[in-house]
Amino acid sequence: MPEKRQAIARAASTVFGREGYTRASVDAIAAEAGVSKRTIYNHFGDKEKLFLSVALETAGELTEVIAALADRHLHKIVDLEADLTAFALDRARAVLTAGDHSALGRTIRAEAGNIPPEVLGAWLDAGPLASQRDLAAHFGRLADQGLLHVEDATLAATQFTLLTFSGAADASFFGAIPLPDADLEAGVTAGIRAFLRLYG
Repeated sequence: MPEKRQAIARAASTVFGREGYTRASVDAIAAEAGVSKRTIYNHFGDKEKLFLSVALETAGELTEVIAALADRHLHKIVDLEADLTAFALDRARAVLTAGDHSALGRTIRAEAGNIPPEVLGAWLDAGPLASQRDLAAHFGRLADQGLLHVEDATLAATQFTLLTFSGAADASFFGAIPLPDADLEAGVTAGIRAFLRLYG
């Protein structure tokens, strides 16, 4: 039943985010979902497949949110610095307040050595790398319009993220600790100005 599968996925996201990949047990997930262990195995096979399913689903949802923000702010530029700043702020707020996704992302980063490499690779491709590819496409288009001077759009997207998001992610431990909005705005503003010195 789709409803039962969704209940298991929600419970798994909560338990994996709270306890981590290694410590989380199928028993705990079953209890959280209000189902039997056998029901989980029938729907997902095993713990690794369940984790992969949940990781890909949450990564895909957040990727769609970020893509919509990029399209809203970067599709038609009115003021380059203001539009880049608005996108960077909205993206950071979306990621750092993403609830279960943020918790699951923290689990993946903390336990990368314990998570099967194919699971890590699939999560990266569906989440962070997908968002970077989308941002690179926007930067390539802005370069074609003469708004940015970009030779390598992928590199520009990576540097944009480093300058406007990574500091806030580190300071808040990817959303585990609230970051004052004034601090986020100051960091993003400085990052955008540095980015435009490189590519403006």
